[in-house]
Amino acid sequence: MIIGIQKLLQMVKKDNLVKNLADREFNNPEGAGFDIRLGEVYSIKGDGFLGVEERDTPNTELVAANDPKKNPNENYFIFEPDKYYLIKTIERLNLPTHLSGITFPRTTLFRSGLGLFNGIVQPGYSGELTFGIKNLGESNIKVFFKARVAHITFHEVAGEGNQYQGQWQGGRVSTDSAEKQI
Repeated sequence: MIIGIQKLLQMVKKDNLVKNLADREFNNPEGAGFDIRLGEVYSIKGDGFLGVEERDTPNTELVAANDPKKNPNENYFIFEPDKYYLIKTIERLNLPTHLSGITFPRTTLFRSGLGLFNGIVQPGYSGELTFGIKNLGESNIKVFFKARVAHITFHEVAGEGNQYQGQWQGGRVSTDSAEKQI
């Protein structure tokens, strides 16, 4: 079952379900979940591998981030055609083991030619979210930091879920070197 907005807002206030939500989500929320915003952009370089028990992601480099000191009209990133990036949200989740989250791109992204690669957020996950994003179009697309890029809905897990133990806990973007998977 999808959790409704009034219950979600109670969980944000009482349990810190989501930190750093935009005021808009408190004052004028839409649908059954929250919009989440662009906070950081990373480039990917080098090789990586995903083995049966080990993995090593390509290297990442922070190329741009929300800068509250900048004039809001100058606080943006331009996604170039045919380039793939990782992005990180401003919002930080703190999921209990009885909830999972499912993320969806906001339609303005794909209407602009941007493809968002996203998925489920496991019960017990805590941290910012990282997504893949690629400009599939032929034009540069300027996206302002703090712009809403995805929507997350929260779902009850019948019978309680297991605590997420994965190495992405805390919101890290990539591995530092080869590591054994949990």
